[in-house]
Amino acid sequence: MDNEVQAHDPNASPSSRAPMPDDKPDDAGRDQASPARGQQATVIVRGEAVRDRDPNAKSKEPQATDRGKSSGKQISEAMIKKQDRLPALEDDAEVGIRKEQVVTRDGKADLAFTGTLLASAAPHCAPKGSWYEYRVYETTGGKHVFSKICRSVYVEQPDTHEAEIFDPAPASMPSQLLRSARELTHSKPLTWTDSAAHFFGYDPLAKALYRKLSGDFEEHVS
Repeated sequence: MDNEVQAHDPNASPSSRAPMPDDKPDDAGRDQASPARGQQATVIVRGEAVRDRDPNAKSKEPQATDRGKSSGKQISEAMIKKQDRLPALEDDAEVGIRKEQVVTRDGKADLAFTGTLLASAAPHCAPKGSWYEYRVYETTGGKHVFSKICRSVYVEQPDTHEAEIFDPAPASMPSQLLRSARELTHSKPLTWTDSAAHFFGYDPLAKALYRKLSGDFEEHVS
């Protein structure tokens, strides 16, 4: 009969069996084999081989505690926090507020007074782990106090503190010496801005501090 269905002979060899419509070669559709689990895939991008990042790999971002490993020095987490918020300082909100102040000095008595923090300055970053902080205060008695602090993130390098007082009617030896030298070479009397420039100098941080103050720190040329 024309519609006779041929029975499949189970003993027929694979080569003699006619291929069925659904039969496909094992490698069909697998031009780019999927990588085995745990292996990285390689993708060709513009002729360059680029390895896919393993999604199971953990990110290895440097931690704050790793910053001192290369130098073998122990770091202070508290100082790392101070460094990370530069140029902001912890007393920025106190600028212009009259209060009881204490300015630390190394090797001398600390300075305690009632007065106002006029301005402060710090660098925008400290890539080597140390930086300076400059501050200028005015006391209720009309004196000025200059403070210079050197900070470090390393425990082996403690902070250093310098401070000086400018008194319009000088009682301190540094002010007397500065006034005497000024009077010998200039007719203009010594001012607190002169004393500040002598104490801080004219490095970029000092100039940033002067721009925040109302004093005249430029040298005028006619």
